Amino acid sequence: MDDDVVVRTSFGTIRRWRAEDAPALARHGDDRRIWRNMSDGFPSPFTPERAEAFIARTLRQSPTTYFAIAGEAEEAIGGIGLGLGTDVHRHTAELGYWLGAPLWGRGYMREAIACFTRAAFTRFGVSRIFAQPYARNAGSIRALERAGFVLEGRLRRAVLKEGELLDQCVYARLVDDPEP
Repeated sequence: MDDDVVVRTSFGTIRRWRAEDAPALARHGDDRRIWRNMSDGFPSPFTPERAEAFIARTLRQSPTTYFAIAGEAEEAIGGIGLGLGTDVHRHTAELGYWLGAPLWGRGYMREAIACFTRAAFTRFGVSRIFAQPYARNAGSIRALERAGFVLEGRLRRAVLKEGELLDQCVYARLVDDPEP
């Protein structure tokens, strides 16, 4: 297996970002439908310059925790990664992910979440991985549930996005949870 590949999926790989991914990252990431459901750290517009800067940051990371979701042709079609916890939360990690809109509804995100989570428990030595999708993001919630994540709660009016207070859900998967 290539050194930069974390896992293989039925539709491609989850692998390290590459400098040559910048055009695809900008093309797929520059979509307000994606930005609406991401933290404000996800830029809009997602220009080629911002894509290059993001990739450069991930290449300097140690350990690398943010990865490209690549299709069969090795084109970056999305991203997935973890924010590793610190101090008393050092056994947990927060999962973040996105997929280019033309690929929604094919089950790619569910599979990417499930495959990446399995690998991440071992790779990063964490025992709990959680995600916090906005309650309005039905597709993300469905992908998490189908990947074996369990709803732990709802944070009411926890997020301010586009001037609107939104509810946020907390989903988690534990290292010893049964496979979905």
